[in-house]
Amino acid sequence: MASKYGKKASEKVGRALHEEKRGELKSGRSGKTVKSRAQAIAIGLSEARKAGGKVPAKKKNGAAKKASSARKSTAKKAGARKSTGRKTSARKSAARKSTARKSTARKSGARKSASRKTASRKTARRSGARKTARKSSTKRSS
Repeated sequence: MASKYGKKASEKVGRALHEEKRGELKSGRSGKTVKSRAQAIAIGLSEARKAGGKVPAKKKNGAAKKASSARKSTAKKAGARKSTGRKTSARKSAARKSTARKSTARKSGARKSASRKTASRKTARRSGARKTARKSSTKRSS
């Protein structure tokens, strides 16, 4: 099985650890003396990467992962889109049909509710008329 790290990587890390032990290794950004063994190894690997040695890619932190995944998702979306911005005639007609169905469904729903209301009013009127007719017939007979 092949090794993850090349010869150049081991040389750079070894040199960085040696400098850290003697107190000569400095941090790149702040210039402070490096006291952590893990940080010395990280600096050695970073230098090996820059020199073109065989070293695996850096592990990403949470923010970098999110940014790269956001870039990937936007790239996928862009690739998924068709180059032509126009809809085909079949799509257009299907879209028209679906909107027509929706609008007629709304209208028919409104009609049904309105017809229910008027029907209930009519029945109320009829029953009211029946009641008054009964009352008047009872009055006449007596």
